[in-house]
Amino acid sequence: MCLELSAQDKQELASIAKQIVAPGKGILAADESTGTMGKRLAGIGVENVEENRRKFRQLLFTSGKELANHISGVILYHETLYQKDNNGKPFVDVLKDQGILPGIKVDKGVVQLMGTNSETTTQGLDDLGKRCAQYRADGARFAKWRCVLKITDSTPSELAIQENAHVLARYASICQQNGIVPIVEPEVIPDGDHSLAVCQKVTQNVLAATYKA
Repeated sequence: MCLELSAQDKQELASIAKQIVAPGKGILAADESTGTMGKRLAGIGVENVEENRRKFRQLLFTSGKELANHISGVILYHETLYQKDNNGKPFVDVLKDQGILPGIKVDKGVVQLMGTNSETTTQGLDDLGKRCAQYRADGARFAKWRCVLKITDSTPSELAIQENAHVLARYASICQQNGIVPIVEPEVIPDGDHSLAVCQKVTQNVLAATYKA
């Protein structure tokens, strides 16, 4: 049985996507993991506990009316999606009331891809449908999933390119089935001593594989 999105579903997804890419606006990535937040807070001598992470995000989301003039959507971490401001108002509603779309990071990080030279793929597909349905019900309207590919003399391999392309395609399909717009992020790391031409060629190959998947 082939699952197809209804015309209404497609229209709603298109409307969300257009809002995300509104002219003159961008996306605020506030989806730092607990570990990454710890590093940021340590720099200012603040303990990495949930309350301090909440206060940090609140500072961003309540910075004033100018926020909505420049930000169309905010990518949230799982913890942040369910946090509230000092008045008990959910952050999701704080953002929505400013005309800003709440988003959610749904990948579960990279793992080594067997049979490659220390290349990776991204995990999190197993329960993604269930999580997306819940995130949609809880206010998220778009999602982020990141795959990472590195450039060396032997990478990215064709195996890594194809594996990550198909992972991204499956993620995108699951999101759309649950009313969430997927941000597809095949990130080609630019670090290294390779030329611009090599980076361009690798990026073209990665994007082509992702579109075909």
